[in-house]
Amino acid sequence: MALVAVAAVSLALSLYAGVLDDALPSERERELPETTLAAVDDHLAPAGVVEPRRVSDAVDAGPSGYHTNVSVTADGRQWQAGPVAPDDAGTASERVSVRTRPAHVDAARLRVAVWR
Repeated sequence: MALVAVAAVSLALSLYAGVLDDALPSERERELPETTLAAVDDHLAPAGVVEPRRVSDAVDAGPSGYHTNVSVTADGRQWQAGPVAPDDAGTASERVSVRTRPAHVDAARLRVAVWR
């Protein structure tokens, strides 16, 4: 009888842990915005300076199976690509340099949003 009770409690704990694990975001999903930001930055700034004309293609640097929004904001101007992100999307941003016109580089903010 005691073995049946121990087995039942063990099974209940295993099921609870499995449901809890599925309900919480995985480590990969928590790191996804930062990983995506790095991939987008590599795509936008192969020489260290963001090229605004590449923003529309930078969405492709996002992970497959996810939606990605990319925006670069500098000196009152914004370049953006991808669908509008919902409020619960994972986001990450960093300061970058952007070429705003020939031979002119400004400080900017690169932001990515990632969601399913």
